[in-house]
Amino acid sequence: MSWLVLVLSGVLEAVWATALGRSEGFTRLVPTLVFAVSVVASMVGLAYAMRTLPVGTSYAVWVGIGAALTVAYAMATGEEAASVAKVLLLLGIVGCVIGLKLLH
Repeated sequence: MSWLVLVLSGVLEAVWATALGRSEGFTRLVPTLVFAVSVVASMVGLAYAMRTLPVGTSYAVWVGIGAALTVAYAMATGEEAASVAKVLLLLGIVGCVIGLKLLH
């Protein structure tokens, strides 16, 4: 259960990171509200997962998922240029996250 919560919290990290960028310094209401709700939910999930998973592994997985999804979403929406190198590097992050799960 902790791994599922951790993965969902990583997804929420991508949501709040994207919303933070779109809030334009907290001047836009809807992205600011999405940021606020998703950052709290993401942190609560991370804290829950850390009750049974090691802190270092939990944090690395949480950040890895959030970072990879944030960049992938930005590339998919055209906000960030996509390249073969970026996609391969993102796949490397995902591979590392999977590796941490397999080793735990």
